[in-house]
Amino acid sequence: MPYREPRSLLSERCWKHTLLSIEKSLEYADANPYHNWSYVGSKWRKVEEKLPRRMVRWTRKAIEWIKGPEPPVPYRIQPFFERIQTFPTRLLSRLPKLARVTIYLCAFMLWLVLFGVLISKRGLPSDIGGVGAPVRLACTSKLWYSSQSCGLDGTNCLPFDDTAFSFFCPSDCAGVEVLNPYTIGDTQIIYQSLVVGGTPNATESSEFVYRGDSFICGAAIHAGIVKDSRGGCGVLSLIGEQSSYGSAASHGIQSVGFNSSFPMSFDFDQSDRVVRAAETCGDPRWDLLILSTIFTSTFSLFTTTSGALASFLPAAFVATVIYRFTIRKTLRKLTAQIEKTVLWIGGCWVGAMSNVTLELIPLQRLTSHDIHQQPGAITALVILVLVIAGVAIYQAWCFRREGRLPRYLALYATLGIGLCILLAVPGLQLRIHHYILALLLLPGTSLQTRPSLLCQGLLVGLFINGIARWGFASILQTAAALRGDAQLGTVVPNITTPIINATNITFAWTGLAKGYEGVSVLVNDVERFRGSHQEGDTSFTWTRQDSAHPEFFRFGFINYIPFGSVSYSDFTHAGTWWPNGSWSDIPPGAS
Repeated sequence: MPYREPRSLLSERCWKHTLLSIEKSLEYADANPYHNWSYVGSKWRKVEEKLPRRMVRWTRKAIEWIKGPEPPVPYRIQPFFERIQTFPTRLLSRLPKLARVTIYLCAFMLWLVLFGVLISKRGLPSDIGGVGAPVRLACTSKLWYSSQSCGLDGTNCLPFDDTAFSFFCPSDCAGVEVLNPYTIGDTQIIYQSLVVGGTPNATESSEFVYRGDSFICGAAIHAGIVKDSRGGCGVLSLIGEQSSYGSAASHGIQSVGFNSSFPMSFDFDQSDRVVRAAETCGDPRWDLLILSTIFTSTFSLFTTTSGALASFLPAAFVATVIYRFTIRKTLRKLTAQIEKTVLWIGGCWVGAMSNVTLELIPLQRLTSHDIHQQPGAITALVILVLVIAGVAIYQAWCFRREGRLPRYLALYATLGIGLCILLAVPGLQLRIHHYILALLLLPGTSLQTRPSLLCQGLLVGLFINGIARWGFASILQTAAALRGDAQLGTVVPNITTPIINATNITFAWTGLAKGYEGVSVLVNDVERFRGSHQEGDTSFTWTRQDSAHPEFFRFGFINYIPFGSVSYSDFTHAGTWWPNGSWSDIPPGAS
């Protein structure tokens, strides 16, 4: 019986053969950029016979210019102070091959060991304050997600009090902001940390008190429980309803005030036993970043070939294609060790940490909605486009000198047509994520120039950052997915002047918008009423709960969905019922 190779081996060999075939064809095209122009020229001459002579003459000149000089002029970086930059590689090359391999393996092992030591040193404790192991939180984690998700009277977000748990916050949460307008009573915030409260409650305790929909980690930084630079652990206690939340600036965060009641509040345990238990708890990312930067820079200085990079990158199809057809063209036979380390490795780390290094650029998301609502976003986008355009023009000139411009113009024309087709897909919207932007621009950096080193490293870092944070998010998304918790752009109820009778206030609405079945009422950002027009609910009466503070009312349409779900329209801005019994009308617009 003849021997048959396992299917996995056959697949692996077919894959390697396919890559080698593509690679050889591209290398042949690079070495012979004019090999197919004779065929194209014969076809084009038939077209030229039907065109005006002046157009034909200028078209020929344009084509000749695009084809570039004959023969092509390949770019190669000539290192500054070459003897100094090549010293590490020359020093290592004196050793036998076995010794060099051993050194590299030992260095990798040392990297891994130190990496593990740092992670274990910053490991989470098994118990803090007697309430168990800490729960890992994101910077945007909160207990009360929204009035709609918590449901009528907030029952979906119970319990409100008499509960405590320990938590862990990562570093760099102080700069995390809400990206869509968020309403707190009669105040609306955007591009600001969602921390409501943060002043002591003198009637019950001296702990800082926060409203239940605050970012937990932002509140912990504001209270001094966690340091923004290294993260940390703490113990949160739910303390139920509070009647006033003051505004205060603390540890780089300006909290928001709310002068009324809310059913869920929390504070932090600042006792000595909790503080001692949390001392060893911290986010190791910055220590790991320093360690990884040192080792990647060392490997870059002592490595003359980029082959080690291929095995180091994740064994994924996209990473393999990026390396074989873009990165290798830039790094192959490059002897500028210091320049490569500073430009390529440095740019890569800047891109990989773009959520920190590029956070000052006011472009959180490349969507039309965000660009128009974020201050400075349009200016930043114009500057970014001009920079990219300038780099693209320079790169196109270099490709022309190497005789590769026609192929890359064809490639980007194909990509442009593909994006236009995606834009035309009905019901879906195009979303350019970090990794997609990197993949679109990376082919234009496959040159051995200093701008290519910097731009390519930065784009590879953006690719890594995007995949690590969000994965391969879809390039096409529905409008609802892109909108998130932003306004829907729907109509809002028309509320007549309320009737006030001592401690009661009654609201009525003039009708329902098409497609909706009832009205929802938020009192102090908590849903307190959900009516149905079929059952005759055309008004709502509220009895004052706290005579010492104002109460805020917002109204929105609802639609009942099968299996107990409810969809909401936008809500009105808040009307205010003041302690003295007066009423401030609802401002126009939606919230």
